Amino acid sequence: MKKFTLATLMLLLGLSSTRATEPDNFAWRNALVYFVITDRFYNGDSSNDINYGRIVDYGSERLNAATFHGGDFAGILLKAREGYFSSMGIDVVWMTDVYEQIHGWMSGSGTINDFPHYGYHGYYPLDYTQIDKNYGTVEEFRELVDYLHSQNIRVMLGANLNNPGYPTLLDAVQLGFADTGYDENEAATHIREWNYDSFFADCATWKGWYGREWIRMADENWDESAPLQTTLFGMPDFKDESDARVSIPDFLKYKWHSEGTANNAWVNPTAAKLRQDRDWSPEEYIIAWIASWVEEFGIDGFRCDIVENVHLYRWKELNDACNSALARWRASHPNDPASTWDEPFYMTGDYDHATIDYKNDYAEAGFSSLVNFYFPKSGDLDSIVYLWQAYSDNIEAHPDWHPFSYLNNSYNREAKMDNMINCATTLLLAPGIAQIFYGDETLRELSDARLNVDSNQAFRSDMNWETADRTTLEHYRKLGTIRKMHPSVIAGRQEVIDTHTCARIGDECVIIRLRPEECSAINVAPYFADGDAVIELYSGNEAIVKNGTVVFAAYSNSVAIIVKKNAH
Repeated sequence: MKKFTLATLMLLLGLSSTRATEPDNFAWRNALVYFVITDRFYNGDSSNDINYGRIVDYGSERLNAATFHGGDFAGILLKAREGYFSSMGIDVVWMTDVYEQIHGWMSGSGTINDFPHYGYHGYYPLDYTQIDKNYGTVEEFRELVDYLHSQNIRVMLGANLNNPGYPTLLDAVQLGFADTGYDENEAATHIREWNYDSFFADCATWKGWYGREWIRMADENWDESAPLQTTLFGMPDFKDESDARVSIPDFLKYKWHSEGTANNAWVNPTAAKLRQDRDWSPEEYIIAWIASWVEEFGIDGFRCDIVENVHLYRWKELNDACNSALARWRASHPNDPASTWDEPFYMTGDYDHATIDYKNDYAEAGFSSLVNFYFPKSGDLDSIVYLWQAYSDNIEAHPDWHPFSYLNNSYNREAKMDNMINCATTLLLAPGIAQIFYGDETLRELSDARLNVDSNQAFRSDMNWETADRTTLEHYRKLGTIRKMHPSVIAGRQEVIDTHTCARIGDECVIIRLRPEECSAINVAPYFADGDAVIELYSGNEAIVKNGTVVFAAYSNSVAIIVKKNAH
């Protein structure tokens, strides 16, 4: 396979690494989102690869399936400066949670424990008030967010009100909340025979960790069939229904005191002001800590985790807190280009097996979408026009609610990777938000973690910069750029013309034709009149409408996107 540098690919596509002359054209309802696992994207600074006593190399790809691999803010910024996101028409970069993660390992595959599982993915928070050192410093994160904003790219993080990270042996030893019987070096090293359930069974006796007033203890009885009253995958579960006034757990106070000023480079300055006991419930602390990232950095939105496991009024409280925090950030940064953006704070979330259906109660809680688990992953061009119609109709019926669709994510690798060209066409031309999972556009392969009991870790392999598939990447770039420059391609109201053809009607009229045949007529009446000059955006070819049809000599990748010349 021939390799191309990013600069070469951009020259081939006639693209620029800057958006200085492009219109913003932004609306959340038709945004193109790039979801990146920071640790797996690009290592821009190898000096921050090892922290907190973590072990990153156990000698094989299978054992290293869930260790930290070195990706960081510096790496994302480097790729942003090279134009990787802007040349793909990306509107939003969604990064995995930046909060400091548990220091130690959790047992991989539950009771099987065949590999050590660290919080490299951001789902296992230890300290919501500071950045994990493996990702970079506060100022590096600020520089990254500011740069993305300067490119008209919004920034989305994760928000989780349901649970902290697992308690680990290493955290117990370092923070002194449980007697493990191990010293720090022993606790840092993966122990195949260790059993988390047995360890957590004694959590009610631990000193200084989250107490009963904060989480559901292992010895409590709860209804496992009720999502609001149970733990998930054995993780500690915050009592989000509790209004009891609580103090910050002693282990966090001990951590902050022992770190002193040495950790200031990683502490969120706004969150630092919240490191004291208040007359708050557990969720009021968590909401304030999470919203502080919006106030400090101008974060534009959150993808909220397992939303059905948290009471709706708590999500509403988070949404209100984040809108207030974003307004304060905009007011205090008048010279930042993002201060002029007027859209409210954005929230989407994972609700198990959600579709595109409008959920009024979640809309009232501040959500604009829920992640759509049911977008087809096969790349079938022979039926997608009718599904697009359903999506368009849904948006028209509920203008403040829209699909949030994906092909792959960090939990599922469902798309047919040998048909990603067509898969991308179905996704990137679908009404609503389209989410690209890092490496879908380069045909990133699975790692050897596919051989572990928990094969999901293989979906999170390192970005394949050296083996990126040029054809697939070029396809994503073209469709993404078309979306960006012609908003009606996504935001326009759809009308079906035939099985493979539809019109999108917005500020301009767009005809999308799938499986076009060379030199065969495409019906464009009544949307374009005879004599109209039109351009096929994907190939750049031009034609004149005659007898209600247009004919182009050639097409690429089974798609034609037609607009009136000079209409945009």
